[in-house]
Amino acid sequence: MLRWRWGWRFTLFGNVKSKGLMFAGVVGGLALGGAALNFAARPERGRTTEVQAELDTAPGAGALFGWLGGFRALAADFLWLRLYAGWERRDLPGSQTLIRAVVAVDPRPIYFWLNGARMLAYDLPAWRIAAEGGYEAVAPTRRHVIEVEHAQLALRHLEAARKVQRDQAALWVEQANIELNKLGDVAAAAASYRRAWESSGGPYYAARIYAELLRKQGENAKAYKWLRDLHAKLPADDEAADAPLVLARIRELEKTLAVPVAEVYRPAR
Repeated sequence: MLRWRWGWRFTLFGNVKSKGLMFAGVVGGLALGGAALNFAARPERGRTTEVQAELDTAPGAGALFGWLGGFRALAADFLWLRLYAGWERRDLPGSQTLIRAVVAVDPRPIYFWLNGARMLAYDLPAWRIAAEGGYEAVAPTRRHVIEVEHAQLALRHLEAARKVQRDQAALWVEQANIELNKLGDVAAAAASYRRAWESSGGPYYAARIYAELLRKQGENAKAYKWLRDLHAKLPADDEAADAPLVLARIRELEKTLAVPVAEVYRPAR
């Protein structure tokens, strides 16, 4: 989960007489920032949301991020290490606050966004359930409330990511996974997988999963048409496209739909 992006630009130090003093200043600044964030990441119980809002709107926050300039990548890595340490301790409020802080400091790496969404959707609710006695002790209705709450937080996190990230396909796939696995919303997941496929660089598997989720909803005719149109566009020599698998699913649907022999799909090649 660790990720280092040491993008040092030595020309930044051209006007600094003492590199040693500069280094000490940077370390000192990061230490002070870490101390401040350490305080912010330990709110009282029930105040996680308020602390996050304060972090976003704190006076001088914009000036601080502007001052970081070329050091934003370094500062974000520093915060990610603090987040990882909190994650190991299962520090729920601290982790939730730092997930937001990392992308506020440097929103460019999609790694921060995707892994932050996964923590929100999968790890944090598991910690809450464990703190309340575990999966066997916590009632299913209560577990559902917790799971949905954190899944929605993760989806809002991904929505924010789409405003600044170019790799929309990866974000839509992540959203689809959360909608399917945590919310059990097949229709929403299907729509997100389709958005992933239709995004620039969308993975072939997203198109196949979309068809499978259509079938799961009983929309076999729609899935059949989708797969026929898809197969006609797939490159035969690309393993990721897996044209033979798509064709096999087309044949399965033809049997399910009792498609007349004269109307079965016949690939052009």
